[in-house]
Amino acid sequence: MTTEAELTGSAAAAAPPPDIEEAEGKPAWGALLVVLAGLFIANVDFFIVNVAIPSLQSDMHATSAEIQLVAATFNIGLSAMLITGGRLGDLYGRRKVFAIGLALFTLSSVVCGIAPNMGELIVARAVQGAAAALVIPQVLGILTTAYTGKARVAAFNAYGITMGASAVFGQLIGGLLIKADIFGWDWRTIFLINAPIGVVVLLLSPKLVPESKAEGHTGLDWTGVVLVTAGLTAVVLPLVEGREQGWPTWTWECLVLAVPLLAVFWYTQRRKAARDKSPLVHPSLFEDRAFGVGVVSLLVFFAAMASFFLVLALYLQEGRGLSALQSGLLFMPLGLGFFIGCAQAPKAAAKLGRQVLTVGAILQAVGNIALAVTAYELDSTGAVAWCIPAMVVAGFGMGFVVAPLASLVLEGVAPHHAAAASGVFSTAQEMGNAIGVAVIGVVFFGVAGQHGTGHTYAHAFGESLLVQAGICVLVALLVQFLPKAKQAEAA
Repeated sequence: MTTEAELTGSAAAAAPPPDIEEAEGKPAWGALLVVLAGLFIANVDFFIVNVAIPSLQSDMHATSAEIQLVAATFNIGLSAMLITGGRLGDLYGRRKVFAIGLALFTLSSVVCGIAPNMGELIVARAVQGAAAALVIPQVLGILTTAYTGKARVAAFNAYGITMGASAVFGQLIGGLLIKADIFGWDWRTIFLINAPIGVVVLLLSPKLVPESKAEGHTGLDWTGVVLVTAGLTAVVLPLVEGREQGWPTWTWECLVLAVPLLAVFWYTQRRKAARDKSPLVHPSLFEDRAFGVGVVSLLVFFAAMASFFLVLALYLQEGRGLSALQSGLLFMPLGLGFFIGCAQAPKAAAKLGRQVLTVGAILQAVGNIALAVTAYELDSTGAVAWCIPAMVVAGFGMGFVVAPLASLVLEGVAPHHAAAASGVFSTAQEMGNAIGVAVIGVVFFGVAGQHGTGHTYAHAFGESLLVQAGICVLVALLVQFLPKAKQAEAA
């Protein structure tokens, strides 16, 4: 039987420190800025490396297979470890695991930046991805436990904006860093820039970020760790590598193998939960309809969003012959629309509840269709500036979804499951990225052909955008299954 003292102690542990929130429901800026800075550098490395591929290939005399592995190893390490990273934060302290992950990420970034050959760079990228998987879920876990009420909604909105900004501006930031060529470092700058930022965040973290972890003394579910890591790797690896290699037999074997691995993982989680054995992912998380439906909606939405950045970059650089910096600058109208959408989303959510996501998804679909029509009309010769209005609309739609999404999905999650739920949330995002890039990559390159021209790239871009618009409509339909009461309360 639970005593009054135990109840009081539990409530005190779950409550936010008295100095973590400021007046008017705004989160204390110090802790928020620190964890979001760590989140930004961990997430932007997913996108920024694509800009460096030409100079990296030239400088290191890398083969196409090696270049693919530079991106793939990070993605695989990140996707496969996010759920485990989230659970480690629940067990051993979210700030502690955040700091350990960020220290490892900073160190591996330096190793990437000074790597003398492709072998060391590829290994360091795998470590970087695994380290990012320790950092990213702790951020949502910290925000969930440190803030309440309107302050939590504001913090979640800031989280969404940071995740979106790292994707929207990754191309521009990479282009600017390579163009600046600081100390003659060329492509190495995109990795080495993480070091000073990481060190500052590590120094400020113990001073500004509150510590939190799940109540009770439980161990890590190692069976679950092995099964979920193997299962997610069996999904992500073929999705990342399959198209480039022509979908060989092993890619399909991996995808088939993933099914029993993940099924056994879920079976073991249910058994451990029934015996109160502390599973890696507690099945009760999915009893909250907002979380279950929200995670599926998140996966589908990011399938459209991540693939949008891929095909836009390919169209501008390969189809229209723009440099990385020039194409990065053309991402700015997208970013402008994104930030306007993010700024307006909280007000819209207060009035529309869950339907703010519907409006955002439909606006993104409209922007994609308008951009597809523009690309068809421009073909390979028209001025790409005509793409700007449609990019602003698409960016606005993205902001309308990204800013409120975390708050609407995670509002009902119990504090003791905060980082584990965040790990599932982030895994769904990364899986969406991988699935979207794989599916839209097949569409794009199927139309563009092996030796694409400006004309075929324009039509491949248009066809891809129409598929993405359909995915956005699917998101709008999924949102209708979110519970109304939960949505209105979150807003």
